[in-house]
Amino acid sequence: MKKAEVYLVKTADRGEGVRRCLSYIGALDYTGKQVYLKPNFNTADPAPGSTHNETLEALLAAVKAASPRRLILGERSGPAEAAEVFRQRGIAELCEKYGAELLNLETLAPAEWTVIDRPGLHWEGGFSVPKALVESDAVVCTCCLKTHGFGGVYSNALKLAVGLTPKEFMKLHTPDIRQKIAELNLAYTPEFVLSDAVEVFTDGGPMEGTRVRADIMLISRDRIALDAVGLAFLKSLGANSAITDTPIFEQEQIARAVELGLGVASAAEIEIITDDSAGADAAARVREFLI
Repeated sequence: MKKAEVYLVKTADRGEGVRRCLSYIGALDYTGKQVYLKPNFNTADPAPGSTHNETLEALLAAVKAASPRRLILGERSGPAEAAEVFRQRGIAELCEKYGAELLNLETLAPAEWTVIDRPGLHWEGGFSVPKALVESDAVVCTCCLKTHGFGGVYSNALKLAVGLTPKEFMKLHTPDIRQKIAELNLAYTPEFVLSDAVEVFTDGGPMEGTRVRADIMLISRDRIALDAVGLAFLKSLGANSAITDTPIFEQEQIARAVELGLGVASAAEIEIITDDSAGADAAARVREFLI
């Protein structure tokens, strides 16, 4: 059985962690392509409340070095205003440094959105995502690993897609919120997702919570596999009961993503790969919770 690979790096240095994670993916080549980069900027709160600038800069540098025709960093915030989040975090300056276009999704005109719909969705009438996303040749993502106190239960790769919808979609806090989160991922298939777990929230979130130092970074091409390993880490760190009392593949985000065929369907299909003894020790601990 071909397994989905999740690469694990044990480090406290985010720049080094990004570079080591990407070395697993292999040489990036985006020559002539439009690349969409999706971070996590709900607010300007420090990581894991939002993407750390060191993580983002290392990823921007790597993608830029792969010679894309066009590089777009597209995001909206919530509850904060994206323009203010970008200002506080210096994101415009960071994008300018690496020749990336900063796309504030909160300013898009109706014609700049496209509707994704199909039978069986929990989204009545479908949901909208930016045309810039669906027109891109490659999508790369970076997320933060944390618990989520507003209905999502946890936030990692799958939850990242919420920031690709119009701000009025924040009203998705309904009993089927976790199924809706998974369905948003039908809009795109990322080249890879990089998860910053140098620090995580084991309770609370998404902006503030119980902060635990984990010194881990993860990367995978499979969003379900990445979320499953992330949840195993949260379990190993003694996260809240919504995490520890529910089997990983029974979490509603993951269960719905499996139904949609977005990635692996069980822990048996996941292989955790590391590059040193510290990473191997961390992987051994998390495998117990994953299986």
